[in-house]
Amino acid sequence: MNIAVVGTGYVGLVSGTCFAETGNNVICVDIDAKKVTRMQAGEVPIYEPGLEILFERNTRQGRLSFTTDLAEAVEHADIIFLALPTPPGEDGSADLSYILGVADQLSHIITSYKTIVDKSTVPVGTAERVHATLAKNLSTDLFDVVSNPEFLREGVAVEDFLKPDRVVIGTASDRARKNMRQLYEPFVRQGNPIIFMDERSAEMTKYAANSYLATRITFMNEIANLCEKVGANVDMVRHGMGSDTRIGKRFLFPGVGYGGSCFPKDVQALAKTSDMYDYDFRILKSVMSVNHQQRMRLVDKIKVRYGDDLKGKTIGLWGLAFKPNTDDIREAPAVYTIEALLEAGAKIRAFDPEAMDNVKAIFGDKVHFCEDQYEALIGADALAIATEWSVFRTPSFQVMKELLKEPIIFDGRNLYPLELMEEKGFIYESIGRTIVE
Repeated sequence: MNIAVVGTGYVGLVSGTCFAETGNNVICVDIDAKKVTRMQAGEVPIYEPGLEILFERNTRQGRLSFTTDLAEAVEHADIIFLALPTPPGEDGSADLSYILGVADQLSHIITSYKTIVDKSTVPVGTAERVHATLAKNLSTDLFDVVSNPEFLREGVAVEDFLKPDRVVIGTASDRARKNMRQLYEPFVRQGNPIIFMDERSAEMTKYAANSYLATRITFMNEIANLCEKVGANVDMVRHGMGSDTRIGKRFLFPGVGYGGSCFPKDVQALAKTSDMYDYDFRILKSVMSVNHQQRMRLVDKIKVRYGDDLKGKTIGLWGLAFKPNTDDIREAPAVYTIEALLEAGAKIRAFDPEAMDNVKAIFGDKVHFCEDQYEALIGADALAIATEWSVFRTPSFQVMKELLKEPIIFDGRNLYPLELMEEKGFIYESIGRTIVE
């Protein structure tokens, strides 16, 4: 099939590349001319494991191309994906100006039937608004609008796209349904479902899924905080809970809060939608409140040990991305940790395998960025861990003790067993577990 993907952000680029991998001809559109030039030259603008190999193969074989010309991209396309940003506005609602702006442009360009797909995460009712925008200048015989939310986890997005748990498609059109089924059938050969529903239900499914996962994480963070007070071990509690088949093991790891491009924005947007319909979604409001506080857990622990004034203290920080295997720092707990530590007067020596350039763009020379994880410990009073990169899981504890002024670790991701920390002679504070002194 001939596919146009409008927007080459995280969702658009992964989607376009993976559609090309199954033999489709894909042209991706972006208004950022410099970014398009980089991609045309073979440069992948985001870090995502496995993406570069597919990107190189499909551009080399001519199935994946890039342009700034929207008309050129959609002229021969059977399906047009809108993978555009929907940033939160000041009131928390999703900003649809990019999507509706492109829909308006398409209404002046399209001359033959197209299936137009909302791939971005959008509020309930967006498909109807896109349809209305297109219909201002187009006969409704020339297009259908479909809701097809993405369920990609950063760090494993390529695998998620190529082997999805499910594909959700919202449409009332038989023609669009046929096109979408043909497009996605190669991805579900093992029998995972393509689920068809109405557009509003598809839009709600995305928000419901992300908000529920954010709620699970937040619940475990609350349990972890209570474990610290009552003397329980959250690891034991997590194992006990996760073995219940009604609950399951995933998204039960406590930490310093969720971040990224999806959970914070989607929870906020669903809460705003609830307000618009005069429904008090109390759980979501609590989730946002707890997560806001949880992002400060490492800072709180550091201040309990050293006092509120951290002048003269240097903290080594491992991990800046909101999760491992990505360079994404949107709503990353580490960024909030840095802000709070700097405000308290501390100096910071930081290391992350992929995200340092993005953080450097925010803090500049206020933070010392290091070549490796051990350099971040040189002369540091303590180590704080904010992201659970694999490289941090089995470090040389002997080297760490030699470099740190004192063998103190504040672990926001519970990387190390308490028994190991005691054996190695560290003072160790984690989330939801007793302190090793």
